[in-house]
This record gives sequence, structure tokens and C-alpha cells, in this order.
Amino acid sequence: MTPSATPAYRRLSVEERRSQLLDAALGLFAHRAPEDVSLDDVAEAAGVSRPLVYRYFPGGKQQLYEAALRSAAEELRQCFDEPREGPLLPRLSRALDRYLAFVDEHDTGFSALLQGGSVVETSRTTAIVDGVRRSAAEHIYQHLGIPDPGPRLRMTVRMWITAVEAASLIWLDEDKQPPVEELRDWLVEQFVAVLTVTAGRDQQTAALVTALSADG
Repeated sequence: MTPSATPAYRRLSVEERRSQLLDAALGLFAHRAPEDVSLDDVAEAAGVSRPLVYRYFPGGKQQLYEAALRSAAEELRQCFDEPREGPLLPRLSRALDRYLAFVDEHDTGFSALLQGGSVVETSRTTAIVDGVRRSAAEHIYQHLGIPDPGPRLRMTVRMWITAVEAASLIWLDEDKQPPVEELRDWLVEQFVAVLTVTAGRDQQTAALVTALSADG
């Protein structure tokens, strides 16, 4: 008999199957609010049965959503993980490029993630989102070269991160206008502007703004 040309079936490992299901869920959450996505939808997108989804996520949709959220959160955290080499503002621009690319790709899912109000929102999901914000702030402190930022500088950085989130949501509402490159440059300019305002009240930030001016 002639050997079959059909490739042999390969059973996915536990981690591979879990990753497949998370990828399918993230793809759905990117375009639909979490409450509009069912386990049947995830099963269909992954090409598996509904009982298989339950086998990996016995907590059902809530557990799957939180796992997908953690996966998205990790990707967002990595956006600000830029090598600490060269001038600060180009580094910040590259980090924002990655952040805004994530916003663009995940669209509706990003809005649901930050705006809350979902039927699957819990204290755990809120903590996951807040963890992204805190991680972004820590990365920025490191980029600024300040291991121990004072309260005014910490507040300024976290206010700016909030402004970036708000601008991203408005950008989606405005049909992704202005162009993403213009939005990125605008956000970088706002970062410098808020630092400059804080510098008038805080010596640590004033020294930082002076260093940035010399760097640019």
C-alpha cells in the first residue's frame, strides 16, 4: 500500500491548548465587549468543542476572561520595556508606538478593558488593569533615571499615564483621528509639558527638566 500523504495528527500539549484558547478569546474580545462573547463563540473560534473549553477553564467565562486579560496586560506591560539607551524622548516615542499599536489592534476590547462596566468586571480584573498602570509608571521612572521619585513627580507621571489612556479611548471614538503618529508626538509633547509645570513646584522635577533640555 502507498503510505498516506496526510500529515500525522499531533496532540497539543496542555500549555499549547491553553494558549490556543486564550488567543481565540483575545481575538474575540478585541472586537466585541466581553459580555457579548460566549464560551460557544470561543470554542468555535478555536475550532474545538465547548466541553474542551470548560476542561481548561472550569470557572467558565469569568476565568477565561481574567486569563485573557492577564495575557493582554502582560503585552501592555512590555510596551514600555524599552532599552535604556539614547535620549529619553525617542525612547518614550517607541514605547508609545507599541502601546498605540496594541490599542489599534484590540480596539473594542481595549475600550472594554479600561472603561469597565462589563458584567465580568471584578475586583480582580480591576487589579489587573491597575497593575498595568503601575508597571508603566515604574518603567518611566527607570527611563527618567530616578530610582526614588518624590510624590509630585510620581503624581505627574501617573496623571500622564491616565491622560494617555483617555486619549487612546477618545482616539478610538474619533475613528482613529488624528493619525497615530501625530497622536504619539502630541502625547510626548504633553509629557514634557506636565513635567515643566511640575518643575515650578518641585526641585526634583526641575532638575529632571533641565537634564531633558540638555539631552534634547
